[in-house]
Order: sequence, then structure tokens, then C-alpha cells
Amino acid sequence: MKHLFFLSLAALFALPSLAAQQAAVLPATAEVSLTFTRQSGAASNQYAVWVENAQGQYVRTLYATRWTAAGGWQRRPTSIPVWVSRSGLSEKTRAQVDAISGATGQTGGRVHAWDGRDSNGNLVPPGNYVIFVEGTLRWENQVMHRAPITIGQGPATATVSVEFSGPSTAERGMLSGVSVRVLR
Repeated sequence: MKHLFFLSLAALFALPSLAAQQAAVLPATAEVSLTFTRQSGAASNQYAVWVENAQGQYVRTLYATRWTAAGGWQRRPTSIPVWVSRSGLSEKTRAQVDAISGATGQTGGRVHAWDGRDSNGNLVPPGNYVIFVEGTLRWENQVMHRAPITIGQGPATATVSVEFSGPSTAERGMLSGVSVRVLR
């Protein structure tokens, strides 16, 4: 009988902890979908996806290609330079870089989800944010996708604008079909 009492008591104390853990796992707030088409040759295939608030302050990186994030930006300053600057990459620890970067994948669709948290793991308040997708197409040739979103007003599809820079018009299809959906 004592064992049953202690088991019941242990279960009672475990419930709030379990509920807190489940509450900490939130569904995605927004999703960025895109098609990545791998390019041949050097100085390409680098991209990053990140969030800023309406005042232009960095919030969080959702993804960055490992080569640039792990130091390639120092050898090739034209590799996703806007993200490198705004993310404060030079101040990040190796563990922080590993948490946001991944290997450059093969051609195909990608989905990058944002859980509504900043780079410190804190939930951001409802309001206006901007999701950026920057790509280095080849050397100094860049593409920047920009999608203003509003968090806290329900599901919506964002309007994504795109701007290319650099002298070449080749390889502009490296990042295509970029769309952003707010889920909650």
C-alpha cells in the first residue's frame, strides 16, 4: 500500500514537469519553402535564412550553409555578406554556428521553420518581422528574398520580393520558388 501511495505521489509531481516540457515544444510560427538548385563550380551554393524584427534588428538564423558559417566568410567576404554582418557571425561560438548551419544539400525542395523564438530561445512578442533568404549565386553575384510577416494575427501567406545584385545574370535559379507562410 505504501508503494502505491509513493508512486501516486511521484506521478503527481511529474505531471507539471511533463506539461512544462510539452508547452516548451511549440509548433512552427512561420515556414519558408524554397527550391535549391545546386550550381557547379566554386564560389556558389551558399545561402542563409534569417529573421529580423520590424526595426531591422537580428532575431534568429533558421539556416546557413556550413562552409560560410564555419569561417568561409573570412576567406571569401562575398559569401552571403548581408547575413554574415547582421547575424553577428564573428561573435558566435562554434556550438552556436553548428546549431544554425548545415551542409549544402543536393538539388530539391527545402522547408525552414521558425518557432517564434529569438537566438537566445526566448519567444518573441506578436508583431511585425521580416524573413530574409540571401544567396551567393557566384562570387559577387547575390540574390536577396525579403518577406514581411505579422506574428499573432493568424495564418497568412507573405508577399516575397526578390532583388539580384552583381554583374552576371547566370545562375539566378539557384534559389527559386521562395514562399513564406505564417502559421499562427
